[in-house]
Amino acid sequence: MDGLLLTDELVLLAYDDDGTNRLGRPHLDYGLAGAVLLELALAGRVEVTDKHLVVTDPTPTGVPLLDEALTMMGTERPRKPKNWIGKLSKGLLERVLAGLVDAGVLRRESDRVLLVFPRTRYPSPTGAQPAVETAARERMAAALTGDGPVDARTAALLTLTRAVGLDRKLFRDLPKDRVKARMDEIAAGDWASAAAKKAIDEMQAALMVTTTAAIVTTTVS
Repeated sequence: MDGLLLTDELVLLAYDDDGTNRLGRPHLDYGLAGAVLLELALAGRVEVTDKHLVVTDPTPTGVPLLDEALTMMGTERPRKPKNWIGKLSKGLLERVLAGLVDAGVLRRESDRVLLVFPRTRYPSPTGAQPAVETAARERMAAALTGDGPVDARTAALLTLTRAVGLDRKLFRDLPKDRVKARMDEIAAGDWASAAAKKAIDEMQAALMVTTTAAIVTTTVS
């Protein structure tokens, strides 16, 4: 499978080898919505104006998942990034998983825990880590342990994993201080246009607020 979206890579990173979501919901749902917005920002389709995400170029990207979001954003009133994250997250995880299954990257397994509680898992067909996930992990690790410039998609993926708290799970074998310092350095880099970076920074902040609110809600309830 070529040309993975950030949504695909985020799902693969969030699911462990036995096909279980280790990031949890709604954190992954919000992260996927953020990934869609990141893709549109990198493609030069959306920007932030007066703290609201606006469509600056309605030209389709050719990717249905992105173009549907682009059309929605272009026909509805402008919203702040956190509000788009909540709106776009609905049903997104199931759609991304279905795409990965159709592409043969993952397979769907349904069973019952204790013969009672239904469960659906998404391991790889071989039971081992998918090659495309390994490539993403290696790309990110190289960026964190290196000192040079980082390509836009890797930087965006790192930004995304940090915003949803997945970085702590992915890079626990790397020195914590090094990861934090390098993440800060990458976030401040010039790997995207000024307009795209502004949108990405706003979306990262919105994701952190949204996922933190989800944690508080879950804890209180």
